[in-house]
Amino acid sequence: HAILLFFIGHPEIFPLLLTAKTQKIFNCRADEDVTEENCFKCIKKEDIIQDLKTRANTSDFHPLRKVILEYPGEELLLVFDPKFQYGQNFYIVASEEAKENLLELSATAKETEEDREETLEVHKAWVSLGSEKEVEEESVKERDTKIKYKISRVRRKFGAPITFTDKNASDDKDSYAECTSYEDNTFTIKMIERDVGVQTVPKVRETSTQTKWTYPRNASTQYYTRELSNEAKAETLSSETLKEFLTAVHIRMEIALQQNEIMDVFFDDWKALAEDKEEGKPDVYLKAYQSFTDVQYLKNRTISCVRWHPTIYGIIALSAREQPSYEEQVNLSNKSLLHQSVILLLSFFDPICLQLVLKAPEDICCFQFSPSDPNIIAGGCVDGQVVLWDISKHEEKLQSAKPVADEITDLSEGQQSSTEPPLVRHCAASSIPYSNKKPAADIQWLPCNSEGDQKGGTSENRDENYLQLVTCSPDCSILFWDIPSIEHRQKFLTEKIKEEKRSYIPPDTDEDLDLSWKPLIKINLRERDSNTDYGPTRISLRELQYRYKTSGKAKSLSALRAPIKESPYTEMSASSSKNLEVLENISTNFFFGNEDGEVVYSDWKMKINTHSKKPVSQMHLQKYTLHTETINTLQNSPFFKDIFLSIGGQKFAIWKEGVTNGPILQSSCSAGRYTAGQWSLTRPGVFFIGRDNGNIDIWDLLKKTHEPSHFQNISKSIITFISPSSGSAEQHFLAVSDDLGVLHILEICQTLCHPSSNEHASVLDYFEREVKYLK
Repeated sequence: HAILLFFIGHPEIFPLLLTAKTQKIFNCRADEDVTEENCFKCIKKEDIIQDLKTRANTSDFHPLRKVILEYPGEELLLVFDPKFQYGQNFYIVASEEAKENLLELSATAKETEEDREETLEVHKAWVSLGSEKEVEEESVKERDTKIKYKISRVRRKFGAPITFTDKNASDDKDSYAECTSYEDNTFTIKMIERDVGVQTVPKVRETSTQTKWTYPRNASTQYYTRELSNEAKAETLSSETLKEFLTAVHIRMEIALQQNEIMDVFFDDWKALAEDKEEGKPDVYLKAYQSFTDVQYLKNRTISCVRWHPTIYGIIALSAREQPSYEEQVNLSNKSLLHQSVILLLSFFDPICLQLVLKAPEDICCFQFSPSDPNIIAGGCVDGQVVLWDISKHEEKLQSAKPVADEITDLSEGQQSSTEPPLVRHCAASSIPYSNKKPAADIQWLPCNSEGDQKGGTSENRDENYLQLVTCSPDCSILFWDIPSIEHRQKFLTEKIKEEKRSYIPPDTDEDLDLSWKPLIKINLRERDSNTDYGPTRISLRELQYRYKTSGKAKSLSALRAPIKESPYTEMSASSSKNLEVLENISTNFFFGNEDGEVVYSDWKMKINTHSKKPVSQMHLQKYTLHTETINTLQNSPFFKDIFLSIGGQKFAIWKEGVTNGPILQSSCSAGRYTAGQWSLTRPGVFFIGRDNGNIDIWDLLKKTHEPSHFQNISKSIITFISPSSGSAEQHFLAVSDDLGVLHILEICQTLCHPSSNEHASVLDYFEREVKYLK
């Protein structure tokens, strides 16, 4: 929303922000139709009123609607403000007197410039006398490539006041940073000039002989060592100098011999810890297995998320999104309609044909298969919506995908089956007013375990009213969602099909048939006291689960929802939270990473105030500023519940829950940016990191902790997502996507798949040692 500013001395000027679309409609495009010299544009009042009627609240003139309607004249003066003197790129003059004064000043300035051009003195042409050659010979020309430095800063600190004080750098280890020198292999220095000494020698004449050297042969020379005579040996052994020397070094020599017997100083502990009983150095590599792209859905788009099917071997799903500019992010009406927002399911047994296409209302940022029912897929959209798909009707089609060896025999049949893949519509979508205000950056399924009822017995968690989903967004909120019942999903899907068959566009409202899907709980990460915003981009919950207080049959979903007029969010204190009971002995702590590169450890549990009888937040934030850019990966280890990996900017770090001194391992600042990462599913000490130059860094903590043990180039573009798969005991795959819309399927070598006999204990011992060093 624009804010009307009445500047001192200019009450008739109203700043206005015009997007590219509005500039094109009124022929006032910046630096084309209007420039800094010719900055005035008269627009008819009727055209602006018509635009207000057509685009309503989305019109850029809507904030000044009252001023435009009360304007007495027929044309308004629109002035281009390239230097943002009044805060926006344009401003409107709301009085006829000021309009005429500005136009007269512009005309007077043009006449003055024309008079100055006519009165310019005519200078004589410059005649060259040879001085320019001397200047050119003496001028210094740059030959070497300049070194570029990149200095970054946290975005929320831009423009903040700074206070300088005296402080000793040795008192705080974080007050200074040591930049040690290292060899950079990205470029080499070519020697062009060199100062050498030259000495003349007599002429050398080349001659030749008839000797033939057919092949090289080993040659040796035998010689006799020079030894002392017997008389000299006897004299040396009986000398007093030798006796004094032996007496002086006797004790030191004895201590050195004892130490050599106890410890081998040349023994490599890390090498012995990492290697198993196998002999020789194993090969580490990622073998290219397949690559996939699609001209219809992935052209000029980037792959945002990749997930393997949890139960069906060889099925992989991916989502794609556009890379909008800043102006397109501000004005969502300029969204391109050339591409459909979909999730593609394909099989690497048949990468040419798509298996399923899941249709989405907007581009998908992230999605996850349900761990309890893989036929249910939840996704987060760029507009903050949460969408559900049900692919149970197509499960047999996914399971019938044949291996490549079987398809070679039926080549003719494969050529005839080039039909379009089935299009699956979403069965549930959250209401836009009650969803995240910014893109749903991360989505997580909550664990579904058997739980005891109020009568003391145990029953499986099959109730539809359980909390199932958690989403986070840069709008400083974390939302908890339940799963709509099967009846509501079928009803929603039926209405969507009817709407698509209608010839007119239905109104955008969530009151139709009461099918709006709203969150049950909202956690606000905005500190009101310090006015600090924490916009989460990744979230990691260790364990979390809720149940409903029910007696007898479970209540219906419509009975549990609040009316639309009331606030849908509970903020951990609304009426819907009264139907929920927190399970005992469940950890409410969680990690999240935000846009500023901060890793925050917090507790979202609420306590009841004794005076007001209302839930009050007791959130305690532990903030760690390590990364310089947005956190793109925050994942807990599949082998250790309290170990987490965070990646963002030019660093990565490994954290241990409960350790408040900082990360137990952090990397040095790399030359490029880290863009994605994942833990290995089979080896506790191995993880993969993608870079902006298309490389994959393989880190093995049992071999090296200061640099990757191996790296391999996968693509020419930025790596956007990494997803490992261990569906088969013989073959392990790594799905890697890039910014060009290409999905690479890589086969992981046996060395990176099979752990050593004591690798789990060795990695755990390494983490414990690092924790002791921090304390």
